[in-house]
Amino acid sequence: MRGKIVLAGLILAVSGAAAWAQGKQVATTTEDDIYCSGEITSEAIPRDTILLTGEGSDYKVTFQEGSYVYINKGANQGVKVGDVYSAIRPVKDSVEIEWSKWTTSILRRLGTKWEDEGRVRIVVVRSDTSIGQIEHSCNYLQRGDILLPFEVRPAPPRKPASSFDRFAPPSGKAMAMIVAGKREQVQFGTNDIVYVNLGNAQGIKVGDYFRIFRYTGTQHETAYQTPRFAFDADGFLGLAGFGSDPKKYNWTNVPREVVGEGVVVRTGTNASTVLVTFSVDEVFVGNYVELE
Repeated sequence: MRGKIVLAGLILAVSGAAAWAQGKQVATTTEDDIYCSGEITSEAIPRDTILLTGEGSDYKVTFQEGSYVYINKGANQGVKVGDVYSAIRPVKDSVEIEWSKWTTSILRRLGTKWEDEGRVRIVVVRSDTSIGQIEHSCNYLQRGDILLPFEVRPAPPRKPASSFDRFAPPSGKAMAMIVAGKREQVQFGTNDIVYVNLGNAQGIKVGDYFRIFRYTGTQHETAYQTPRFAFDADGFLGLAGFGSDPKKYNWTNVPREVVGEGVVVRTGTNASTVLVTFSVDEVFVGNYVELE
């Protein structure tokens, strides 16, 4: 009996050590994190290679992973069996509502928002057209999607959640704002993609880490906020008795709220694509980031 107890104790100890070691390991980014991230850029994107249509187009309007699609270039244009293309699409938010002040004007200056849709491998080549198979899809592909020669993107490591500092003081390094998210998102959490208005022209590199934070009681970050609600609950909808602070306190002289962090997975000239790797609360368009 004593031997069994000792053996059980050893098993538990080894299991605990393995769990501890696993928690200390640095997670890696996934294929979707890297190749479905999208970007905002002012750079000119070639638009001469496109997805024309595909099998089943008499009744299909979208094409998914595994589907065969038709490309507008073939052997005469240098296309070969085995060539791989990334499918992308310019997108614009269909809801013209500004969640946070200034984001519309900032986005206009940054350029075009491009969405990654998937990856297509050429399987049959004709003279002036080709047939490709979708081997990875982020969303759906559709007629007119732009195809670019596939390029391998670096996959930066992710920090362990245990390294996050919820009360980190300002780093004093470059700051930016979250100006948009994928597919019209305005609220984000761990593993979501956000776009910020700093890029490689400002020295940002793939693998850089941003700390995500917001100030307490400002009125421009989220359009719905009630003036001074963070400091004066007595005046909110007649809810007297919930306390108020002296008028001298505002966002400039109280602590900020650090809500998460993220790693840069792509950079454009003046914008970067950031994967939120950890969050303790909701992250919104209009929240700020700073280099760690």
